[in-house]
Amino acid sequence: MSDITKDLLHKIEQQIFAIDLSQSFSKKGEIIEIKDGVALVSGLEWAMYSEIILFENGMKWLVFDLMQDYAWILILGEYSSLKQGQSVTATGKMFSVGVGPAYLGRVLDGLGDPIDEVGDVKPKELYPVEKVAPGVITREAVGVPLQTGIKAIDAMVPVGRGQRELIIGDRQTGKTTVAIDTIINQRDQNVKCIYVAIGQKESKVARIVQSLREKGALEYTIVISAPANSSAVSQYMAPYVGCTMGEWFMNNGQDALIIYDDLSKHAVAYREMSLLLRRPPGREAYPWDVFYIHSRLLERAANLNNDFGGGSLTALPIVETQSGDVSAYIPTNVISITDWQIYLEADLFNAGVRPAVNVWLSVSRVWWAAQTGLVKKVSGKLKLELAAYRELESFAQFWSDLDEVTQSKISRWVRMVEMLKQPENSPIHFYKQAVLIYAGVNGYLDRLEVSQIKQFEQTLYDKLDSVYSSESELMKKEKKLTEEIEVHIKRIMEETLAEIQ
Repeated sequence: MSDITKDLLHKIEQQIFAIDLSQSFSKKGEIIEIKDGVALVSGLEWAMYSEIILFENGMKWLVFDLMQDYAWILILGEYSSLKQGQSVTATGKMFSVGVGPAYLGRVLDGLGDPIDEVGDVKPKELYPVEKVAPGVITREAVGVPLQTGIKAIDAMVPVGRGQRELIIGDRQTGKTTVAIDTIINQRDQNVKCIYVAIGQKESKVARIVQSLREKGALEYTIVISAPANSSAVSQYMAPYVGCTMGEWFMNNGQDALIIYDDLSKHAVAYREMSLLLRRPPGREAYPWDVFYIHSRLLERAANLNNDFGGGSLTALPIVETQSGDVSAYIPTNVISITDWQIYLEADLFNAGVRPAVNVWLSVSRVWWAAQTGLVKKVSGKLKLELAAYRELESFAQFWSDLDEVTQSKISRWVRMVEMLKQPENSPIHFYKQAVLIYAGVNGYLDRLEVSQIKQFEQTLYDKLDSVYSSESELMKKEKKLTEEIEVHIKRIMEETLAEIQ
């Protein structure tokens, strides 16, 4: 080989090694089209799903859909200044949000940024928003109650830590109230809470925040608000951001609760984005993969075993029905993903039965495993008896024509329905629930008029907090119906009835 040839090869070799591979053409792209927070970009052949893309002015975008020659990008922020032909750059980083206890007590937007004017949050750790759900090996069966403080739910449709229990019903039936009461009841339960408001009115979210603050619940709660006037991208990302924050607590051995209010509006936001992405709509005009966006969200709720920290993330998604139709597309999707549902019925709500829990259609898959022994023992037959009452309720109008046995049964059931009524933002401790339910199931309330039951309930609670505080401490400690505790309960019943009558 001649010297000239060797010199030429050496120069070529030097030029090859001098190439800066970080400036690959595959990391640069160009805007082809922009519409309603979604952009079509070319030139990002090696982009990853959920990767952050940077615009020239530093604005962040998110890769949402990948095709052979193009990528659809979600614009995270104001996009009115963006123009066709401008360049974008792939960062190689996945979309992540700050996590940790620093966010407790704060109100955030759908992308995890503070909007409560208290100041910035400086998280010590970032978590990717898109994560694979915990595997079967890491999980443990649900066995610890997550007490809602609501008599009708804790007694008949119990929720366990790590469970996914759907709250479903028509508009204005108290679904959000059930969720907020559950958050308030976690004050002494060492459970961190995340409330995700999707497509709600800003005034409603403000009232919820104020209510949580007044009840002392905001200090252990993160509120994420993607209101109705925010972009579809923000409403779509909000539940995943909230889930990511809840996962941090779970992965660090703590218990967390997350409320998605509601997934019906989340599906609408996803439909809006999908139609912009030219995806074909399917049944009821929703894209075919709307089931997947909810399944990959709700499957991240889990109860981890001790080898993986022993933490839990409980999910209470909310879905709105139309005229009680639980067979519609979105309700059936979410029902099939969750561990069944708490169904709130409009007719019961309008009749003054609040919370309006329909005992026929409300089911918990974990059932007895998610109840304390005390509540389990006293409420064993409650659901079956109330379900039987719903069957005979239509005959109550023919009261004079019914036999004495049937009249006696209906009379007791009416009192138990009254017993289970509960005002909003007033969760009740499990031992108080157990004592009251014991009174209803064992006929003590039969001695009272229906109008006296609320007075009896309040007097009973006052006595448990004062005169019978030692008995209350015993019930909280034992958490089961022992002979000694039952003797105490019977004595408390007789003395309280004597005072009322």
